[in-house]
Amino acid sequence: MISGKASCGLQYAVKKSGSAVGYCALSIRCGTRDEAGYHAGIAHFVEHTIFKGTEHRSASVINSYLDRLGGELNAFTTKEEIVFHATVLKEDLSKAASLLLELATCPTFPEHEIQTEKGVVIDEIHSYKDTPSEDIYDRFEEMIFKGHPLSGNILGTTVSVKKITRDELLKFVKEKFQPCRMAFTVVADIDEARMEKEVLKLAEKYFGGSQADCPSAHGCEERPFPCGSYSTPVAEQFDKTISKRNHQANCVIGALAPSLYQERERLATVLLCNILGGPATNSILNSILREKYGWVYGVECGYTQFADTGLVAITLGCDKANLDKCLKAIDKEIAKLQSEPLSERKLKAAKKQLLGQLAISGDNGETQCLSMGKGLLAYGKVSSGKENRSLVEGITAEDVREMAVKIFDKDKVSKLIYI
Repeated sequence: MISGKASCGLQYAVKKSGSAVGYCALSIRCGTRDEAGYHAGIAHFVEHTIFKGTEHRSASVINSYLDRLGGELNAFTTKEEIVFHATVLKEDLSKAASLLLELATCPTFPEHEIQTEKGVVIDEIHSYKDTPSEDIYDRFEEMIFKGHPLSGNILGTTVSVKKITRDELLKFVKEKFQPCRMAFTVVADIDEARMEKEVLKLAEKYFGGSQADCPSAHGCEERPFPCGSYSTPVAEQFDKTISKRNHQANCVIGALAPSLYQERERLATVLLCNILGGPATNSILNSILREKYGWVYGVECGYTQFADTGLVAITLGCDKANLDKCLKAIDKEIAKLQSEPLSERKLKAAKKQLLGQLAISGDNGETQCLSMGKGLLAYGKVSSGKENRSLVEGITAEDVREMAVKIFDKDKVSKLIYI
């Protein structure tokens, strides 16, 4: 793998793979938490409308450009990132890379396209509201991050989306889409050195100049608070039940957790969540709530990491008659993890499972490409599989127990129920 930084401040990484399919992504360090001074949901709305035209291509040309090559063009928005990515045959990578950078540097946001897309996004908002499992998690985040930029809903609201203007979109892109906030990544069966030259050439074409010309350059090198001063949220505990008259009861139980930059605590939390409610059927909560008793269709323990904090949340949906039994079982299993460290055998098995999941996930070219972009934005580097393995192997049973105690402290854990 080759990585570096162009003179304009754009970070990049190029990795050779053995596939005929090529992946490239442009990751931008700005998301929902960076919307101060703008209408809520503008980051996500930019992601939607940026494909509607540039100074050189119309919406129809953009939509069909990679389709005609058998490729795909996609994007997503998180609380801290906007990411544009493409999948093409390796011989078409340069075309895909050029298109991604063109979208980010000279979008036009035609007025008629904005109005059309508002209807699409508002429909998306309504669809989430109609899905209790989605809506309850958004509400939980709003409540636990109350008063903090991380509380904002990624989609915004019907009212806020209607108020977004073309001038606002152009201003947001001009202010936030700076090369010093970006990472460009490529995974394909290509010559790495040759692709590096192509990336640098495109960076010069679309950005030119130097990092000194970047209005947002100041502070972009600072970690753990990149591109601005992020204030760590302070959560107020809550235990709230909302009547929704749904067929099913939905519940989220969670608390603040380590940030991206608390390395040892973060990795111990990753392992803890995987043991407690990871994707495998043998995770503790899956084994008990689903496999043993059949009380739920699914239960998860997820961990979201941000620059200044993190969020661990157990989510489940069940028949209303089973809710109390589920909650008591969850409390019981957490108490076990808090009171006694895992045995050497169980810890070894848990690490093996996590490393296997990471290896399988990382074998996917698109996953690699997106992960590389996140690594560059967060840490200024891409960690190797060997480094990650070493870090996971270094986690102790006491590390896991300590995180169970800290995160699931009864004075800090919050709960939201839809019933």
